[in-house]
This record gives sequence, C-alpha cells and structure tokens, in this order.
Amino acid sequence: MKNTPTSLFYSSVDEIPSETWRALACGEHIYFHPNFLKSIEKNHPEIQFSYIILVDDHKIPIAFAAIQIINFYVDDIKNDLELFIKKIKNIGRKIGIIPNKKPLKLLISGNPFISGEHGIFIKKEENKKIIIKQLAKAILHFVTADTSLKIDAFLLKDFKNNSLLISDELKKYKYHPFSVEQNMTFKLNKQWLVFDDYLAAMKTKFRVKARKAFMRSKEIRIEEVTMGNIDSQLLQMTNLYQKVVANANFNLVHFNLKTFKDLKELLEDNYIIRSYWLNNKMVGFISGVINQKSLDAHFVGIDYLLNREHAIYQRMLYNYIEIGINKKLHTINFGRTAGEIKSSVGAVPEDLTIYLRHKKGITNKFLKLLLQRIQPSTFRQKFPFKTIEINEKL
Repeated sequence: MKNTPTSLFYSSVDEIPSETWRALACGEHIYFHPNFLKSIEKNHPEIQFSYIILVDDHKIPIAFAAIQIINFYVDDIKNDLELFIKKIKNIGRKIGIIPNKKPLKLLISGNPFISGEHGIFIKKEENKKIIIKQLAKAILHFVTADTSLKIDAFLLKDFKNNSLLISDELKKYKYHPFSVEQNMTFKLNKQWLVFDDYLAAMKTKFRVKARKAFMRSKEIRIEEVTMGNIDSQLLQMTNLYQKVVANANFNLVHFNLKTFKDLKELLEDNYIIRSYWLNNKMVGFISGVINQKSLDAHFVGIDYLLNREHAIYQRMLYNYIEIGINKKLHTINFGRTAGEIKSSVGAVPEDLTIYLRHKKGITNKFLKLLLQRIQPSTFRQKFPFKTIEINEKL
C-alpha cells in the first residue's frame, strides 16, 4: 500500500524544478504547460499564484494543482434576479459569510480563465480519491502556515459529472458542492469535411437562420491576428473585451489581453485570434486554444451597438465551428453564458460542479444553506440537427 503523498509548495512557476515537470509529463495538456502558466502569472500581478506538487514516498511527482488567491467583490455580481441576489448578499453579510465593505479573500484551485477541469493534474495510474483528499489537506495547511494570507474561503472548480465520485471526497473536508452555469459543448461530426456539411446536417429552420446571419454579416472583414500585427490591435481588442465584461452577470477575475501575445508566441497556430472589421473599425474578436483535439473558446469582444444589425456574435460562433471542422477537431468548448444562442448552433449543456468552503466553521454551516438556494440560470435549449444523436446531453 502506498504512503500518503507529500505536498510541496511553490510561489512561482519558475521555482518548480525542470525535472519535476519532466516527471509529471503534463505538458501535453496545454493548461498544465509551465510556459502557459508562466504567461498567465506574468500578466496578472493582482493575483497571487501558488502551486502544489504532490510526491509519493519515493519523492516522485504524481500530481499538480494551480492555486490563485484573489480579491472577490461580491457587489460586482449582477443577475436577472436582482432582488434575490441582494437578499443573499444581505444575509451573507449578517452571518459573516460575505465581508462588509471589503472584498472576499478567495483561494481558487482551478483555472479562473476557462471552464472545465484545468486546475488539477493527476497521473493516470494514481488513486484520484487519495490525491483529492491530500489536496484538500494541503490547501488547509498552506493557509494555516501563512497567516498573512487571511483567506476567507476556498473554491475548487469545475468538476464534470463523471468526476463527482472522486470530487465528492471534498465533502469530508467540509466543502459544499453546488451547480454553476452549464458549460456549452459542441461535438463535431467526423463526417463533416467542410462547413457546408455542417449546414447540411441542420434542420431547415436553423440552416436558414445561419444563412441569414452570414448575409447580415457579409460586410464584415475577418482578419487573422498574428505576432506581426497583434501590437496594433491589442488596444482595440481590450476596449471590446471590456464591453463584454461590463455586460456579464458574473466575472470571477478579469483577463489581461496582453497575455494574448505570450500565448500566441508560445502556442503559435494552436492559439487562434481573429478580429472582425466593419468599415475599417474593429467590431469584435474571438480567441481560442486548441488543446489536443478540442477547441476551447477563450475570450471574445463585441461592439454591442452593431451586434444585432450585423449578427457579429452569431458569425463568431459559426467561425469557431468552421475552425473546428477545418482542423479536424472533436469538440468545441464554448464556455458558459448565452446558452440558448449556443444551443441554436448545436452546442449542448454540460453540468459543472464547484466546491466551496468558508474558513470559519460556524459560518461554513450557514454557507451550506445559502448554496442550496443557488440555481444555475435556465434557457430554452434548441435542437438544430436532423438527427437526435448529436444533441444528446453530455
């Protein structure tokens, strides 16, 4: 029987020895590549980054977790149910879950910039239940050992349904699971060789809708963003990204678009950025990461004043699909939000679970009751394809 793994802590990617990365062999997964992590760390000085390496009794690395410590401003949460959210905030402040007039100091295990299981890497042959329990212990030790951190709560994100048998071990360490807005995932049919094959697979109603979107956006010019032209476009992209941030109901952290340059240099053709132009004015952009056989939609920017007339966002969604087909990928991860319009192009919802724990024991018990009242927003799912197997829920 193997001994309990030992936890090693690092405050920067640069501190982790190169032999550790070689032993983990996690670089094939882009989000665990040290250069990817370094680019995120370098461009977000407002976030405190830490990393946990678990080693076995032979000192061989067997797991890795990325940690971020952020100041989370609860009042930034916007929701259609404003009165309910306001009530939750007031209750939370009264019982001490939510600090009054100051941010919540939040420790996150996961990738705050993309939906999915991209924060914890475990070697295939290892016992995942043991690893997740040791990670929970390591996080608590990390916070207890450094009293200057003053952490209010711990958040471990985003676990898929098939991982819950493992992640539910966190309940033993007083973490409370709750569902968050679903991730919209698109499965590419390997028989689609060109974009027209995708359109041909759709019901007439949705194919007509797609044709109309292309017609409305016909004046838009789409430009590939490269290392040669990115500097001249970053400011405009940042302004458009800020419009999306201002329009969003919820943002855990804000992404610094200067990271685009590092990621493009690192990943080359596996990091996609395209800008959308109307009469020599940038009206949108998309970005995406090709991670193995998946295209993960990263960040977008939109000029909302022109969006409806020129179908900018719809065109972006179809462009993601076109990229996926051309590069012979298997899936597209569209992320959260805008579930209805994403389902109209063929994406289906994928449940994700987050685990949250407050540092104070009594407050943590009240937190459980509070989380039970939080429900993900709902939308009317569309089924655009002629055959139903593509639309089966993941």
